[in-house]
Amino acid sequence: MDKEIEITLLPGGEKIMAAAGTRVYEVLGKAGHGDSWVAAKVDGRLVDISGTLVGDGSVEGIAKSSPEAIAILRHSAAHVMAQAVKSIFPDARVAIGPSIESGFYYDFDVARPFTQEDLEKIEARMREIVSQKLSFSRREVERGEAIAIFSAMGEKYKVELLEELNVATVSIYQQGDFIDLCRGPHIPQTGLLKAFKLTSHAGAYWRGDEHNPMLQRIYGTAFFDVESLKKYLAFLEEAQKRDHRRLGKELELFSFSDEVGAGMVIYHPKGALIRHILENFEKREHLLRGYQLVVGPTLLKADLWKKSGHFDHYRENMYFTQIDEQSYGVKPMNCLSHMLIYKSRMRSYRDLPLRYFELGTVHRHEKSGVLHGLLRVRQFTQDDAHILCAPDQLNDEIKSIIDFVGEVMSIFGFDFEIEISTRPQKSIGSDEDWDRATGALRQALEDKGLAYEVCEGEGAFYGPKIDIKLKDALDRRWQCATIQCDFTLPERFDLTYIGADGARHRPVMVHRVILGALERFLGVLIEHYAGAFPVWLAPVQATIVTVTDSQLDFARGVCRELLVRGVRAEVDARSEKLGYKIREAQMHKVPYMLVIGDKEVQSGAVAPRKRDGTQLGLMTCAEFADLVGRDCLESSKGRVGLNII
Repeated sequence: MDKEIEITLLPGGEKIMAAAGTRVYEVLGKAGHGDSWVAAKVDGRLVDISGTLVGDGSVEGIAKSSPEAIAILRHSAAHVMAQAVKSIFPDARVAIGPSIESGFYYDFDVARPFTQEDLEKIEARMREIVSQKLSFSRREVERGEAIAIFSAMGEKYKVELLEELNVATVSIYQQGDFIDLCRGPHIPQTGLLKAFKLTSHAGAYWRGDEHNPMLQRIYGTAFFDVESLKKYLAFLEEAQKRDHRRLGKELELFSFSDEVGAGMVIYHPKGALIRHILENFEKREHLLRGYQLVVGPTLLKADLWKKSGHFDHYRENMYFTQIDEQSYGVKPMNCLSHMLIYKSRMRSYRDLPLRYFELGTVHRHEKSGVLHGLLRVRQFTQDDAHILCAPDQLNDEIKSIIDFVGEVMSIFGFDFEIEISTRPQKSIGSDEDWDRATGALRQALEDKGLAYEVCEGEGAFYGPKIDIKLKDALDRRWQCATIQCDFTLPERFDLTYIGADGARHRPVMVHRVILGALERFLGVLIEHYAGAFPVWLAPVQATIVTVTDSQLDFARGVCRELLVRGVRAEVDARSEKLGYKIREAQMHKVPYMLVIGDKEVQSGAVAPRKRDGTQLGLMTCAEFADLVGRDCLESSKGRVGLNII
């Protein structure tokens, strides 16, 4: 007789007795809705519903509405896609195929890059596989046996992964004639994959390392119902329209060049002007809050980076050079110079807190496979600040930074979410200091009544951090602002102050950015606004177009007067038809257009037209400048008027 085991069904807690070896789906069936589960949790661990139960424990069904279910569906879709690719391209070698936030991908080693026509063929083959309702079958094998299986199949990437694993057994999944190395779980059978779409393809280095072979990656997405897929594809279409790389080119904001090097931004006049406006805005906002402007060098001796711990813990992201037989590191962050400024003289408790702010340009060695427009570059400028304060001032400083972030992000129309990232495995400092720093961040958020998620092990190597993720117009999340609490570097650099008791004490350092990298923030802004910047931030606030060349002199006079009054204006003097010039101004998303004809010349006035097509009627240049000034104040929530530059 089979051994009986006691199963607790969650979330209700109902107790069921079953024979050892009973399938998970059989137990779930006793709880009702037996056909609706995608997978299950056994003692909190995700498993296939076809798995067997061997001992007492808990079982919880994973329904289609669960976040885990959509990830399982998408990972299963990646397997189906790989099966389809192998059936069309038998010589293809498979690499890895995970689910991701927006869907899934799989990397393949193939003789040539995929085309859009290939994706259509693969998608059609996937539908055939789905219609066959193939079961996902799991089996456990010894690692050596798995190596032999995949070696015989010529799957060298799977063999490489297996050879690095330090485990006795691994799991293999099979649907139809397709076999893959996988941890699982998967949906019960391919027929559940009813709504999917292959969305794009791109090159990707094996393991993201440019020294490894270039593979071909196919992206896709999947949902449990067609309506959700349609909504996502509509979202994707809108996101593509807002892609900052496309808009950056169309609006003539920035470019990249292979002659310059990957990850290095070239700002064109309009992009440089937006950046200049942002920088001036930031300087003023920081000065109003008691920050002091500082500037540190780009190169610092390698010995200094060793002292800080960057050489041991961040070296792979840094660039180094030799000068007069001395090794120097190109700074990836600005904190070292700021500590040296603090240490340049004796400090008193009366001096604290000290807030040093620098728009510091830094360089980080990002792998070429992760570079992505403005969002991931190798040279960028951070709105970096370091606050050195007494321990009893720390709570107020962290809360004031949170307020600063909230006020600034509201100007740009962003909501945000908050995470705390804790000590990573590779780190410096004592457990006591890490506990103090993490506790300080938690306490400040709790004092503010702000909810947060905890990301275990994702802090900086020198301290825990608050990460603030912006939510844009399409409800996407972007990491920008961060607050890092650091007891360790002040210790390493022997930073002190004289307390009220006359003794030396150790300050705490808070590393923080508000916008983060200006490049990344600009990329996020372009997509958030779809290139239609608010009036205060628009590089050109008014384009002046003439009906004929006879009005050019008047138009240029209008432009000069507006520039003097602080309006960023330009004249389109090209010998093109009026309709063409109007369309050009609309394409460049200029907030105002001033059409100059004989009537405007005779009246000495302008007739503004908003970018949404609204006609405002005749007014003087002074009246129009006042109008733009009011729009600047309104769109910046009273922070910025004219003459920001």
